[in-house]
Amino acid sequence: MAGDNQFDLVILGGGSGGYACAFRAADLGMSVALIEKAEVGGTCLHRGCIPTKALLHAGEIADNTREAAQFGVAATFHGIDMAAVNSYKDGVVGQLYKGLQGIVKARKIEFIAGEGKLVSANTVQVNGQNVTGKNVVLATGSVPKSLPGLEIDGNRIISSDHALKMDFVPASAIILGGGVIGCEFASVWKSFGTDVTIIEGLPHLVPLEDENSSKLLERAFRRRGIKYELGNFFSGVEYTENGVRASIANGKTVEADLMLVAVGRGPVSAGLGYEEAGVATDRGYVKVDQYCRTSVPGVYAVGDLIPTLQLAHVGFAEGIMVAEHIAGLNPAPIDYDGVPRVTYSHPEVASMGLTEAQAKTKYGDTAVKTFNYDLAGNGKSKILKTSGQVKVVQQVDGPVLGIHMVGDRMGELVGEAQLIFNWEALPQEVAQLVHAHPTQTEAMGEAMMALAGKPLHVHD
Repeated sequence: MAGDNQFDLVILGGGSGGYACAFRAADLGMSVALIEKAEVGGTCLHRGCIPTKALLHAGEIADNTREAAQFGVAATFHGIDMAAVNSYKDGVVGQLYKGLQGIVKARKIEFIAGEGKLVSANTVQVNGQNVTGKNVVLATGSVPKSLPGLEIDGNRIISSDHALKMDFVPASAIILGGGVIGCEFASVWKSFGTDVTIIEGLPHLVPLEDENSSKLLERAFRRRGIKYELGNFFSGVEYTENGVRASIANGKTVEADLMLVAVGRGPVSAGLGYEEAGVATDRGYVKVDQYCRTSVPGVYAVGDLIPTLQLAHVGFAEGIMVAEHIAGLNPAPIDYDGVPRVTYSHPEVASMGLTEAQAKTKYGDTAVKTFNYDLAGNGKSKILKTSGQVKVVQQVDGPVLGIHMVGDRMGELVGEAQLIFNWEALPQEVAQLVHAHPTQTEAMGEAMMALAGKPLHVHD
């Protein structure tokens, strides 16, 4: 190891937050040690974002094949070859992993494979050796959570980690949790031919989204034959002869081959020496300020380990900000309202900024107006045979406060939505921009034109 194990920066964890911090710090001339017990890329690349989206795309191909006759294409759907699907998925992951390894080498980052532990404010112990840094970044990520008394056995009661490695398509599945992870797996499995039931204790699917988006997704899932039990909490599960039986607080039971527990992810912080080194935590999350500084000077924390949005791109942003803060560049703190959020189900749910309810709480009911543009009026969406809406939340006589979209490929529109929100654009400013026709981005333009008082393809 370089410099007698002395570095400008030591990073514990090589996931999205950790490696982004390492890359930026190296660019800024720091000597960097990146400690990772598994593979660089972390959950997102190996057990999260990338493999799930590969499965979702395979599901989209399956649906397109089944429905090909609608487009005048003669095709026959013969089924899902999970070995081939997994080969495709693993190939995507493998190529990206190889690319990351290449960047680590190119930027002369000292990659240390092993399970590290914080032993002092500036020292991480790994493989029996101490690695010391002028600054330390904690980036140990998260793992799938369960509920008290509910044991994930990897057999019939599984986590998302297990679901990504399955070599068969279950005939039926219960998904415990109707958030992003639950809805994405429900979508995949339904496309693959599984009979799916979601159990969600809160009143809506994707409950953190605008209520309009939740209702549109529920309607779409109902049309697809995805069943759900909302507003009643899970109360227990037992093995049956060939599967599992889940009980719900309202007295209902649901039987299936297996149950996926998708109730969120919890921080990986136990037993890593954080609290002994004086790092303050809350329910396992490391507490940080707006610059991701912990309670210990010189020690930062980023990514799923801290109580911010559990998104890979948030980890990237936090890692970059921390590297720049250490380098004295005075970066701006992250505006978490300004971070795009996407659920990659079929249809997709994408959002920026405040929900209508949040905007009214912040600014008052009479100070907020909304407009819903139905994709039924959008030519490209008609061609794609997708339905949904673009909903814009605006401060009366002021900027756009939130954009909430449901429909196939809406995740691709979130880039423009991000610019509109973060630049505090007025609808009339966006309305004068010319959107290409026929594209789904026109839906954004049409919504802004309507809010600006000059609607085009809109009628009451």
